[in-house]
Amino acid sequence: MSVSSTSWSKNSTELAGQLHQELRIGDRDWHRLKSDRKRRAAELLSAALVNLIQDGSADESQALANQAIGWLKGELKDPGCPHR
Repeated sequence: MSVSSTSWSKNSTELAGQLHQELRIGDRDWHRLKSDRKRRAAELLSAALVNLIQDGSADESQALANQAIGWLKGELKDPGCPHR
């Protein structure tokens, strides 16, 4: 089965990227938000969207979406920082 590349508008690509930048958890907020299920899920879903729009791997987009669902269901939790 042949899969054709979907053509997205430049605006769609830019908006998806902006959304991901807005939703991602940065270094300064990591310790405060790393256990927030909704924030982690939103970050992963936006990453899946960006990957999909940029013609990334469908498997990678699905893996990111599945991980987001795991956070929403409470199946995933932050393991904490390893001891040094």
